[in-house]
This record gives sequence, structure tokens and C-alpha cells, in this order.
Amino acid sequence: MNESWIIGAALVTPLLAMVGIGVFRQRPNAREAASLVAGIVLFGLAAWLVPGVADGDRPELILYEFLPGISLGFRVEPLGLGFALIASFLWVITTLYSIGYMRAHNASNQTRFYLFFALSLGAVSGAAFAANLVTLYVFYEALTLATIPLVTHSGGEASRRAGRVYVGLLLGTSLTMMLIAIAWIWTLTGTTEFVAGGVFTEGGTLKFGITPGILAALLVLMVLGTGKAGLMPFHRWLPAAMVAPTPVSALLHAVAVVKLGVFTVLKVTIYTFGIETLSSFGIGRALMYLAAFTLIAAGIFALREDNLKRRLAYSTISQLAYIVLGAMLVTKVGAIAGGMHITAHAFAKITLFFCAGAVMVTLHKTKVSEMNGVGRNMPITMTAFLVASLSVAGLPFTGGFWGKWYLALGALETDQIVMFWVILAGSLLSLGYLLPPAVRAFYGGPKGADQPPMTLAGEARWPMVTAITVTAVISVLLFFAAEPIFGFLDTIDFRGR
Repeated sequence: MNESWIIGAALVTPLLAMVGIGVFRQRPNAREAASLVAGIVLFGLAAWLVPGVADGDRPELILYEFLPGISLGFRVEPLGLGFALIASFLWVITTLYSIGYMRAHNASNQTRFYLFFALSLGAVSGAAFAANLVTLYVFYEALTLATIPLVTHSGGEASRRAGRVYVGLLLGTSLTMMLIAIAWIWTLTGTTEFVAGGVFTEGGTLKFGITPGILAALLVLMVLGTGKAGLMPFHRWLPAAMVAPTPVSALLHAVAVVKLGVFTVLKVTIYTFGIETLSSFGIGRALMYLAAFTLIAAGIFALREDNLKRRLAYSTISQLAYIVLGAMLVTKVGAIAGGMHITAHAFAKITLFFCAGAVMVTLHKTKVSEMNGVGRNMPITMTAFLVASLSVAGLPFTGGFWGKWYLALGALETDQIVMFWVILAGSLLSLGYLLPPAVRAFYGGPKGADQPPMTLAGEARWPMVTAITVTAVISVLLFFAAEPIFGFLDTIDFRGR
């Protein structure tokens, strides 16, 4: 059965959601139902493709060829399909959360919010299924443009300033580095297609007169040009964007923007440069050390942040660096570990942002220093926060354990002992900046008889609590799903067929 139609349906579904949202703009329940239904449909379409892709099928859809080697085309492979599954599932959960959040917060321009939310997920779907660098770049930039109104949704000077930083860094890096790298690759090789094993070698020898120095320069341009990956010094847009509503922060940090960044790094490492090619010529070490520096430095910045959302933003920068580090280990295990960490971090980090938003709209607390006793008013929310914190840290019996486990194995496999200790140090730092809010929530405040009893009366609206509970539970269940996730990612065409 030709399943290329599923790719087309997945691309069209978010656009149909936008139509429904616009048509029902005066009817909030129907408007939000349109977003929920579209997310469910998109997830179902992606799930339909899983068995075939796991067995080696690679459905394709070519919409238009601009020039030889440059087309708007789509191809489904395990890494991209996994990304699409995560994004579509969390679209449903984030929409559910947004219903409670936006209404509780009496937010303005809610129809505009849902419109651009759907457009953002459409851009993610296109990027996830991209068959070549040009298609990936088109949807990468489309996501930047679609999320600008979301970042600046709250209005005011702080939002406009955050929007300028956001646009300046993301478009600045992609236009001055990523686009140049793509054009250079096409000039050298005559193609922008994603190819198993990469496009630069044949029989272990570099083609097209390319030298290791040129290959290294192209990799640096591509990785640093992917500003969404949050590597220092191109990370400032992440904490700046925390002025946006919490569902937007969740979208940025768990579902769409940052995950597209690290997905792009993994995708080009595997399918444009090739793991074996980079390993053979010793390329990627400088970027590996930059990722390690970002991982530690962002963790230290997080320790110093009192604003909870900004602390979570620096946590995201640190955790993204784990995935870039995994790619730059240039081993199969490192790349699979990066893919596993994308999955676990998506569910854990969205839980943390959901919890921060629930506390903000319910108790109007935004700082870590204000969290004393919050857990007695909101025990479900803060228990979920604790579970997600342990997952981000990579402790056993949470989903975050396996990505870091395999990253550590990849570091040892390549004799990168320094990277091994960096991975462990990053986990300790994450415990240092994520446990204090939870500890304060349950053990801070008045003691003994003066301490109020535990109550559920202070929890946020039920859609928010439901979303928080679902993502926290999945953060635990992912620990027991390591084998199928690893097995699915292991079907990636690392060496070609």
C-alpha cells in the first residue's frame, strides 16, 4: 500500500485545524475542540506509519522540484516519525492544558493563540518528514515565523523586547550560517537529499574534492546555524521568551521549537554528514566540547535563577546540550541516546512548565523563593513537578534515565572520559536546581501544628490538572518502554542499505 497520502494528510491536518478555529472563533468550546480533534488525527496518522517504517518502509511525497537536487519533498524515517509522534501527542495534551490556563487567566486573543499554535505544529510536521535540507530549512524558518505572535502574545514592552531577541537570534543564525551551509553543500555535491550514511563519502573516501577541513567547516555552520538547539552563545532567546504565556513556554521547550533544533542537529549528523564519516576523520570534537560547556554553564545559571520559568529555561538549554553532545560523539549509540533523550525530556519538561503555569494562575507565585507550602495546596501539581524533576535529572524508574545511560555508554565507548563526567555532573546540577522548588513546596513554611492540612481545593482547573497528571505518568512509564524505543531508533539507516 502506498502510504504517501498519509504524509499529505499530516501536512494538511493542522491547516484544516486553523480553518476550524477561525470558523468557530465565537464559540470557544467548538474552537478548542477543532484543535483537539486535529491533534488526535495527526497522532493517529503518524502512529499508522510506525509498523511499516519499523520494517524498513520509507514512504515519500515529492511536491515540487525547483532545481536538480533541490525539491520540496518528504520522506518518513524513524527519527522524524518519532519526532512527529511526540509533537502530535503533546499537541493534544497542551491544547487540553491551554483550555484551563487561558480561561483561568482570562487571556485575550485566544483565537489568535490557537491559530498560531496549530500553524506551529504544521511547521513541525513538515520538518519532521523532510526528505532534504531545503524542505527542512523551509519548515524550520516557518516555525520561527509562526511562533513570533505566540512569544509576543501578552503584549507590552517586555514581550516586544523578547520578540526582538527571539527573531534576531533565530533568524540571524539560520540566515547567516545554516542557509550558507546548505547552499555550500548543494554546490559541492549537487544534492540536498538526506542519504543513509551521508552524501560526502564513497567507500570511506571523501568525494567532490572535499577536504576534512571543509567538512568540519560545514558541520560547524550547520550546528551553530541551528539556533533553536540553544548552544551558547546563541541561547539568550530561550530565557527571554519566558514572558510568553505558559502554554507557549511549553510549546517552545517541549513540543516544537527547541526539539526541532536538536532534531535538526541529529538529522544532518546522520543523513547529511554520516556518523561513520565524521568519526573516520575525527570531526565534531570542538562542537562536542561546546555542548559540554553549554550543559554545565546553563546548569549553573539555572541554580542562580529565582524566577521559576527562567530557571526551567536554563534547564532546557542544559538538557538540549546533552542531545547535541550525543550527536557529536559520532557513534550510533550516542545518536540513539540523543533520540531517547528528546522523548523523555519532552514529557518531563512540559510537565514542569505545566506545573509552573498552574501555580502561577492559581496562587500567583512565580519565584522559587515563594514556593514554601505550595505542595499542601496543590499536592497533585507538585508531586508531578517532583516526578518530572527526577526524570530530567535522569534517575532510575523515570524515562530520563535511559537517554543519559546510553549517552554515558557512548562516551565510554569512544574513550571520552571527560564527557562521561560532564554527563554525570549535569545530572547532579539538575537535581540542584529542580529539587529545591519541590522541597520548599512540601516542607517549607510553618511547622508542626501551624502547618495547614493537605488539600486538593487549591489545585488548578481540571483540564490543567489532567494534562499535568498524564505527562507526569508517561514520564515514569517511559522507563519501562526503553526496549521498544531503542529498537525503533535502531532501525535508522546509519550506514545505508
